[in-house]
Amino acid sequence: MKTNKLASLALFLWVVTIAVFAWFFIRGNTTQGSDGRTAVVLQAAERDLILSEMRGLLSATQGILEGANQGDMQQIIRSSSAAGMQGAADVNPVLMAKLPMAFKSMGMSVHHDMDEIAKAAKSGTPAAEILKMTSNTMSKCIACHAAWQLKAAI
Repeated sequence: MKTNKLASLALFLWVVTIAVFAWFFIRGNTTQGSDGRTAVVLQAAERDLILSEMRGLLSATQGILEGANQGDMQQIIRSSSAAGMQGAADVNPVLMAKLPMAFKSMGMSVHHDMDEIAKAAKSGTPAAEILKMTSNTMSKCIACHAAWQLKAAI
C-alpha cells in the first residue's frame, strides 16, 4: 500500500512538472510591452541572437529581391537557402522555451518559406511568382514585428 501511494505521488508530480513545462513552452517568458505589443523577455545575449537572425532574414530577402531583379536564380537560391530551416536547426532549447508558441510558429514558418522559395527557384519558377512568395513571407515578418518586441532582462 505504501509503495502504491509513493508511485501515485511520483506520477502526480511528473504530470504537474510536464504541465508546468508545457505552459511555459506555450506562453514563453513574456510581459506587457511598453508600446502595447507583447514583450518577450530574454537575456541580452539571447536577444542579440534573435535580432541577428532577423537581420539575416532581412539580408536574405534583399538577396532574393536583387536576384529576381537581375534574373539571377542562383542568387535567389543562395539567399533563400541561407535563411531556411537549416539555419534554425541549432537553436538553444532553453531559448526556445522562453519564446511564446505563436512567436516560434511564425519564425519557423518564415524559415520554411525561405526553403520553399529556394525550391521554387531551383525548379525554374518565374521571378514574378518568387516575388509573390517573398511578399507573402514579408507579411509574416511585419505581423511578427507588430505583435512582439524583444526585451533584455535587467
